[in-house]
Order: sequence, then C-alpha cells, then structure tokens
Amino acid sequence: MIASLEVKRMTDEELVRLYVDNQSNRYFEHLYSRYSDKVYRKCLMFTKDPVKAEDFTHDIFLRLIMRLSSFKEQSRFSTWLFSITYNYCTDQMRNNRKKAEVPVDDEMDWLDDDADEDLIEMEAGRLKSALAYLTMEEQSLLLMKYQDEVSIKEIADIHNLSESAVKMRLKRAKEKLKKRYLETLIFLTLLVAKFVAWAKFDK
Repeated sequence: MIASLEVKRMTDEELVRLYVDNQSNRYFEHLYSRYSDKVYRKCLMFTKDPVKAEDFTHDIFLRLIMRLSSFKEQSRFSTWLFSITYNYCTDQMRNNRKKAEVPVDDEMDWLDDDADEDLIEMEAGRLKSALAYLTMEEQSLLLMKYQDEVSIKEIADIHNLSESAVKMRLKRAKEKLKKRYLETLIFLTLLVAKFVAWAKFDK
C-alpha cells in the first residue's frame, strides 16, 4: 500500500491513474482536497450564491468521479476539470434562464502581462460590466485563456475544435468585449458632459 506522504506528493495525473486502476477512494479524496475550493470559487463567480455554488461543486465532483476513466491526459488535469466546471455552470445558468453575474474575480488578476494589450488597457470596473454582455460560452472561453492560462492547443483539444477555430472565437469575443466597453465609456462621457452643462445652467 502506498504511504500517505507519498500519495500527497503525487501529481494529479498519477492520482487519476491510480484511482482508475484501483478504484480506491483515497486517491479521489486527494484530488477533491486539492481542487474542491477552486471549483467552488469558480462556481460562486457564476452564481453569486454560496448555497448554489456548493450544490454545483457537489454535482461537478459527482460527474468527475464518473468520468475519470475518460481522462486521456491530452491536457493538464486541472485544465480538464475547469473545463467541466465552466461547461456545467454555463449549462445550469442557461437552463435556469437566469443571467449570471460576470464570472471574474473582483481584482481582475487574470489581466496580467501575458494578456492582450487591448484587454489590459481597459479599466477593470467597466470591463466587468462589458463582459456581462457576452454569451456564457464567450465568457468561459476568455476566462480559460486569460484567467486559467489554458493554452490554445488545450482549449482546442477540450472542445474538439481546431486551434484556428479557437483563435477565431477568442478574437470575436475580444472584439465584442472591446466594442461594448467603448460604448459604455462613450455613454458615461456624454452623461458627465450633460451633467456639467446642467450644473452650469442651474447656476
């Protein structure tokens, strides 16, 4: 039997292989311990409801335990799990016919030096507002690329798309995001100008 300390040091992929081969819960429990909080926080970004986020997390791990044997290691385990998480949350929010809040961290830490300059230059508050006008699929695609740092190849493998198709969808999503951002910025500028003009007239 493998010692507990040795199990803790194993990679995600090694734990998956051992679980599939032995069906021992201890290996799955280690995966759950590593990722349950991360999955919960991603669910919470979509739902803005702690209770619903817990339910989503529970359902996602139930799905995961049934699908572990289908993990082919074409991508990192974390990438595969987060894609399941995004797809599940997107489906649930669509089925409930509720418009989710923009599923991004308040600090917008995912806009780092590796992200496109157009996105970096956008002010975080207005960017969050603009993201809400994208489809759930477009939001998920951007988050996988820029928040979870999933490569184009991995996204393509997960969604059974060509790399060029992923790049095109990302390009279109960024264009829609930038357009909405600029529309919001222009509206606020006009609103401020109108308020200043009214203030001067009132004097």
